[in-house]
Amino acid sequence: MKKLLVCLAISTVLFTGCSFNQNRTGIIKVNGHVITQSEFDKEFDKSLDNSMFKAFGGAKNFVKSDENPMYAVFKEKVVNELIIKALLDEEIEKRGITASKAEVQDELKTVIDKVGSKDELNRILKQRGISNSKFTEDLKTQIKIRKLINSVEKVDVSEADAKKYYDTHQNEFKHGEQVRASHILIANDIVGKIREIKEKNPDISTEKLNAELEKYAAEQKSKAEKVLAEVNSNPDNFAKIAQQKSDDKGSAARGGELGFFGKEQMVPEFANKAFSMKPNTISDLVATQYGYHIIKVTDRMEAGVTPFVKVKDELRFYLETKKQIEVLKQITSGLMKQADIQYLNDSYNPAKTVDVKPEQKQPEAKK
Repeated sequence: MKKLLVCLAISTVLFTGCSFNQNRTGIIKVNGHVITQSEFDKEFDKSLDNSMFKAFGGAKNFVKSDENPMYAVFKEKVVNELIIKALLDEEIEKRGITASKAEVQDELKTVIDKVGSKDELNRILKQRGISNSKFTEDLKTQIKIRKLINSVEKVDVSEADAKKYYDTHQNEFKHGEQVRASHILIANDIVGKIREIKEKNPDISTEKLNAELEKYAAEQKSKAEKVLAEVNSNPDNFAKIAQQKSDDKGSAARGGELGFFGKEQMVPEFANKAFSMKPNTISDLVATQYGYHIIKVTDRMEAGVTPFVKVKDELRFYLETKKQIEVLKQITSGLMKQADIQYLNDSYNPAKTVDVKPEQKQPEAKK
């Protein structure tokens, strides 16, 4: 089966949450609600850090100047998201839509079940720089957005609807040969280690940095060799050892289980080894960009079509989310047409395309 679109939480498809800092200068007014400079700055940086620019240092290294063509692209995107958020917040309040504590807990449980464990969720949030309190607020927003959508159009995808899609999109469910495997990962995250070392000692010399990295790599390989010896001494304990010692916390919660996958879904070193193994065998150490893997292959599947019963739940979720996004776009489109939007600072108005020379200043609109 071709990998289905992984849908983002509805609350983050069209906008993201905001907060204030010291700069409260208004830049846009939406139906009387003022969007501040600080809100824009925060969301602009977040947008960059969640984009391809993250690999180049994200917001820290991005040139925020009209002379940078990508600046205008991100600027317009963030402005649009902030306007939509203001409109949706207003509409939700107008309709008296709320999210109870019990609803938030249910939503949280659903997310934890999807990622595998609470520890894995915390790891993901930490990696993305999101606090638990901020994530809880995002869940509240998601619940309220879903209620808003359902108040306009009840979105419900039946099993029959999913089967119809399945029958008319057979190519999406074809797959090549697959294997089912589990793994134990002992991480060798050189990039992360460099970041950790430089945060503690920004002025470290290249020589000392390389020495630290060599020491770290040797320690991780030694650790991996010890875990492999433990696995080989008692192969039946593979799942238990994975839970205790694997650095891939998502699969570790499932005893290292990765499920069935195609060769193209894994990095080459991992895939080549897994597809060369017979069921119920365990590999030696396999080095990849992520570290050292110990692979256990448990099953193989010939090329074919994934049965409907195995994809129906995922397919229903995909179709429901796709429909919810369509309804949400219809709602926001209607709200935008009726909105009173004033640009208190013309530099944030996408309709203003006049180039301003460095020595000139564009006058601000009267507030």
